[in-house]
Amino acid sequence: MNHLKTFALLAAMTALFMGIGYLIGGATGMAIALVVAAGMNVFSYWNADKIVLKMYRAQPVDETHPNAVVRAYVADVKQMAQDAGMPLPNITIIPNDQPNAFATGRNPQNAAVAATTGLLDMLTREEIRGVMAHELAHVKNRDTLTMTVTATVAGAIAMLANFALFFGGGDDRERPGGMIGTIALMLLAPMAAGLVQMAISRTREYEADRVGAEIANDPQALASALQKIEAYARGAVNAPAERNPATAHMFII
Repeated sequence: MNHLKTFALLAAMTALFMGIGYLIGGATGMAIALVVAAGMNVFSYWNADKIVLKMYRAQPVDETHPNAVVRAYVADVKQMAQDAGMPLPNITIIPNDQPNAFATGRNPQNAAVAATTGLLDMLTREEIRGVMAHELAHVKNRDTLTMTVTATVAGAIAMLANFALFFGGGDDRERPGGMIGTIALMLLAPMAAGLVQMAISRTREYEADRVGAEIANDPQALASALQKIEAYARGAVNAPAERNPATAHMFII
């Protein structure tokens, strides 16, 4: 089912690309956008997780880490993955004061989970387990492919739509709508990408809460963690996430 959702998502994003290309350069622009979109879809499938991890400077960690909290985090993720019958994901931390976490990867065999240093500093061990169980649930449910591809393609659509403002002027008769159409698409394309993100996110998050509570065998820990995270997150800005809103749906808050 999630592979079908991902296919539909890629088709929708490709259509948006082609629409923007049509308004920028007419039929030629649409053809170029189609080629670019096809290449990016293939690239995103294989590399989007690496892009997101690099974007947030995620660092791999293991049980030899000098920090005891990090060692406990690694040990708990390993234990929960084993108990859930899952392949072990790559375990990383992000140097960021905002308490947050996400999972990425095209399938459970090529997945990674990330927790910020702020999350590890602010929550109890049980609460960290609850949060990471939620992220492991995303991996187990194969949500991560859709989440990661959405982040990459939605960000590219936003950039391409902004280009339309700068390259959409002139009197090219092959381009319908002129400047008005170009400006409208510049505004509507990121909104459409955002709607796709929101449409796929709510049910996925609630299901990850349910499965994560089962993986951690401690639903109260996840509930407590979410309450703390929401309160803490309001006081600590995640600057990389603010600069890259297309990845917002990947984070737990």
